[in-house]
Amino acid sequence: MSLHPLTRRLMAPDITAMKRVKPIVALTSYHTHTAAIADKYCDFLLVGDSLGMVMHGFETTVPVTLEMMIVQGRAVVRGAKRALVAIDMPFGTYEESPSVAFRNAARVMKETDCGAVKLEGGRRMGETTRYLVERGIPVMGHIGLTPQSINVLGGFKSQGRTRDEWAAIEEDARVLAEAGAFAIVLEAVSPPLAKRITDEIAVPTIGIGASANCDGQILVMEDMLGLSPRVPKFVKKFGAVAAAIEDAIRDYAADVLDRSFPAVEHTYGMKEEAPEAPPATSPVTKKPKKLST
Repeated sequence: MSLHPLTRRLMAPDITAMKRVKPIVALTSYHTHTAAIADKYCDFLLVGDSLGMVMHGFETTVPVTLEMMIVQGRAVVRGAKRALVAIDMPFGTYEESPSVAFRNAARVMKETDCGAVKLEGGRRMGETTRYLVERGIPVMGHIGLTPQSINVLGGFKSQGRTRDEWAAIEEDARVLAEAGAFAIVLEAVSPPLAKRITDEIAVPTIGIGASANCDGQILVMEDMLGLSPRVPKFVKKFGAVAAAIEDAIRDYAADVLDRSFPAVEHTYGMKEEAPEAPPATSPVTKKPKKLST
């Protein structure tokens, strides 16, 4: 007899169906414990290749490997019970050809049990997106500022701020939607362009620095919690976790130095021992008397 989970995890079609119904809530997540917390409030969680910057201190997302994404993807899937979990395909694992992209994306899905992958790039990813979707792999698109292309873009630069840039970005969105992407991330694009794309395509747009005109929003969790030292302009800090962590560590260090930690309540006392039994005595045997002769 098979047992089914009490709560069904959201899938790619569920996210698509939210367009024009409700705002879609999403965050990045890289750990089991943060995934379990965010799962209560988010429709999908993204295991973003931003982990390279916020967890490993890389300057860009380019050095992130497939193995890194799989390890953190497993952790997030274990923590989330309801939200769809999507995983970024890292730089160099999908651009070569649709078949290479399928091989790597299939590995990610099989080894993490995630519900989708995300690819950066517009028109150039149309064929690959269609190829993956036709073979059973849900794809989330990502256009506008695409961090994996940072060395070509010349920095983390916003997109679509002049109208002569609009047509190309609109075409990117249209091609991905027609190729079967179930949602498209719009990063750092101007609000009027985000609204235009959101109105034009049939799948949800997920904004990150693209205004409330999008169908949903996503932020890097460490950024919005106030844990990252430097954040983009579009981030609102909803917490001050870095300060809270430093306060806790400072207090811990002080308690260790003055020996007030660990206190008695933080230690394991001795177990009561049973009273010691008296030593056993052996019966006294009388030596036979010698007979005199």
